[in-house]
Amino acid sequence: MPPDFRFQGAGRHLQKDMLGDWFRALEGAPQAGEPVAYQMIGGNVAELLRNFGYHLVFPEVNALQCGIKHASADLLLKAEDLGYSPDVCGYVKNDIGLLHSGNVSPMGKLPPPSLLVCTYSGCRTYIKWFEALAEYYQAPLFVLDVPYRRVSDLSDLAKPREEDIAYVVAQLEELITVCERQTGRRFDMDRLREDLARSQEAEDLWAGIMDAARHRPSPIDAYFEAVFFMAPINVLRGSEACLRYYRQTWAEIQERVEFGLGPVPEERVRVVIEGPPPWMRFRDFWDMFKAWGVVAVASTYVHVGGLYQAGVRHDPLRPLESMAEVCSNAYCNWNLELRAELLHRWVRDFQADALVIHSVKSCRSFSVGQADTREHFTKDLGIPTLFVESDLVDGRYFSAAQIKNRVDAFFERLAHKKLVEAGGAA
Repeated sequence: MPPDFRFQGAGRHLQKDMLGDWFRALEGAPQAGEPVAYQMIGGNVAELLRNFGYHLVFPEVNALQCGIKHASADLLLKAEDLGYSPDVCGYVKNDIGLLHSGNVSPMGKLPPPSLLVCTYSGCRTYIKWFEALAEYYQAPLFVLDVPYRRVSDLSDLAKPREEDIAYVVAQLEELITVCERQTGRRFDMDRLREDLARSQEAEDLWAGIMDAARHRPSPIDAYFEAVFFMAPINVLRGSEACLRYYRQTWAEIQERVEFGLGPVPEERVRVVIEGPPPWMRFRDFWDMFKAWGVVAVASTYVHVGGLYQAGVRHDPLRPLESMAEVCSNAYCNWNLELRAELLHRWVRDFQADALVIHSVKSCRSFSVGQADTREHFTKDLGIPTLFVESDLVDGRYFSAAQIKNRVDAFFERLAHKKLVEAGGAA
């Protein structure tokens, strides 16, 4: 008799409801006279802005939703008609096309911002993107300048320099003043501590969910599944709903471990994946890997908001300092040496067979240096590495036949290599 699964699918259904509630509240903000703040996912300061009653919009989330729902093509062309180069970030062009086409995303109507908070953490494009939004909306722009993580000590990956943290904290204090002036509300440190305590617990659970991939079979695909599981930790972090979601999802993953459930019928290959997904062809891309029994046991994209799996946490006892540390440790804010070290540790610690690099044409913050990373892993470390190229949301750069040929050839060689090694061992 099959087991009675209590938690499978529960997290997905809960997320659908909570994200729907979030967006309905967002749509109603202008009528309710409530402020709206736009910010990026990377190094975001959601808890601080919610302290003043801001509803939050994340342009990246809107763009990827357009990609998944196959709504990006016309928006990209609209932006290019306005003068944006084909080489500009697909997310930017999607967002510019969206706001010039009525601002109706697949999730609903986007309200205009009361405040733009550009968390400049790892991607220089953010600044120009938000400058364009500020000009269009005639909204005030605050740039939170987060220093790039340089290598000081690879033994503690997540430890920024003290002077960098002090620099960011001073800006957070300035942002508090800006928010007080705009909303007429006083900053509430007690509420911030309460929200950060919930964030900390949710981050503990999220890191535990990702670390569960150490099991064989892995109970989670840390890329193709985790890109959906990651939504609340980025857009609803600090809320009771977010914490409830990760408690539920933790129970779901633990049940998978108990019954040996995995994302593919038979786990044959374990990989670490570097780079964002091709949202406009997400299912097709995943199916290419599923066909070979491939499971991602770790990935970089799920850490664009903060490297919780590397030990980064919000801390209610050090509220502004810990917020600065999370901002500094968004994945794209790390230099190439830190990134390579993290990938190498994941390959080793999660017993991965290979590294997969999905290089995105229009995302410089990810793609710069990926060719060097491939060389380092294949030649210096002897780790098989697959390199494929497409884009975030621009279907013109996704060649299904070419990518499938590369994927099939790579995993066929890897299977043959395993077979030879197994024969030699025997």
